[in-house]
Amino acid sequence: MIPLKDYPGPRRTFPWVMLTILAVNIIAFLFELVLGSEQQLNSLFAAAGVVPVEYTRGLLIGPPPPFGIVYLTLITSMFLHGGLLHIASNMLYLFIFGDNVEDRLGHLKFLIFYFLCGIIAGITHIIANAGSDTPSIGASGAIAGVLAAYLRLFPNAQVRTLIFIGPLILVPRIAAAFLIVFWFITQFVSGVTSLGAPTDTSGGVAVWAHIGGFIAGLILIQLMRPRAAEPSLAY
Repeated sequence: MIPLKDYPGPRRTFPWVMLTILAVNIIAFLFELVLGSEQQLNSLFAAAGVVPVEYTRGLLIGPPPPFGIVYLTLITSMFLHGGLLHIASNMLYLFIFGDNVEDRLGHLKFLIFYFLCGIIAGITHIIANAGSDTPSIGASGAIAGVLAAYLRLFPNAQVRTLIFIGPLILVPRIAAAFLIVFWFITQFVSGVTSLGAPTDTSGGVAVWAHIGGFIAGLILIQLMRPRAAEPSLAY
């Protein structure tokens, strides 16, 4: 299922934070494309991606992290992607759902929310894959938090969705809650079934980062969402 357009109601503000994040991701991906060799690209991922053993065992895998500070990779990894499909899918979900979450939270809160979800997603990945020396990259952990926030803020919204059923191509409007919950269930099942496996990912996807980001989003949106105005008393 590929979301094409959502219908949550009118937006009040311009989503400049979401669009800036999206633009930085695209610029970073263009930088990856001009590196010129797979070796240079792998070196970038090893330096700026989240490598669990660098946190759990203090081992340095490949080039040093940005400014020699390993914890910065929890942020830098959020702006790197492993291919066109990877960044396209992430940015599509951010574009469809992020503007309305930013509109409801406000620009600064949305920025803080996004990075907190991404950082917690990275930490979750480290805990679930403590012995891995494979770099993890991508914005999907932070975007999972955005999906969780959207679920809480717009439970009745609908999404125009592209669906492939064999030879049929459908574009129905479906409940955003169904789309998001279905996505989370697939991630959770993949995460549970990958526990104890000899690899740190499920099909090349860091599913525990998605799960951690989503749960972080559910919690943080409760803490950061605007409170409803108290009803005034008439005298």
